[in-house]
Amino acid sequence: MALQVTKDSIIGELLMQDRGIAAILMQSGMHCVGCPSSAGESLAEASLVHGMDVEKLVKDINDYLANK
Repeated sequence: MALQVTKDSIIGELLMQDRGIAAILMQSGMHCVGCPSSAGESLAEASLVHGMDVEKLVKDINDYLANK
């Protein structure tokens, strides 16, 4: 079954399943993907801290995964 990302997905878990997601996070402005505290944050929590649109981020990641 393909990985389905939601706003509640934990960044560290996503990165363990597909390292390519790191590039999407960084392109979106989330440059702290290697930070230990970010590994335990959900996409929603990290997006709030960085002032990002979590729905767009989730869509971008799911589009990436669907087109692999």
